[in-house]
Amino acid sequence: MIVRLTAVAHPWFADAVDLFDDYRQHYGANPAPDAVAAWLRDQVVAERERVYLAGDESRAFGICSVVVVPAALTLRTVWLIRDLFVAEEMRRHHVARDLLDLVAAEARAAGAHRLALQTDVANDRALALYAKCGFGTLTDVALLDRIL
Repeated sequence: MIVRLTAVAHPWFADAVDLFDDYRQHYGANPAPDAVAAWLRDQVVAERERVYLAGDESRAFGICSVVVVPAALTLRTVWLIRDLFVAEEMRRHHVARDLLDLVAAEARAAGAHRLALQTDVANDRALALYAKCGFGTLTDVALLDRIL
């Protein structure tokens, strides 16, 4: 089952916090469950981010966050997948693919022009999954970054 987290009162909110904290630790951040909970609460309440959770009756075990951005050239939107994470024990069970498929369907239904994501060039497993899900590498744009 996949749900969109639209309120902090959702039964899976605590699972979402745990998944985001695990995701951050996966990339080297220190555990910070209280800070993650406050950050996620802000994202959900302000509706800055769409957060999707995959799970069963007992808990969530996959998370995907998306930001919807206006696209002036097409007068539509671009949906940017910001984070995608599946608990270790549920990997290779199509959880990430199911999350990606649902997000793509919702973006399409909302009239989005594009669904985009980024990942580390050395993340071969993720790159293979994204290719299977129809994503391709852009070669005609430059990704630039400025730390503030």
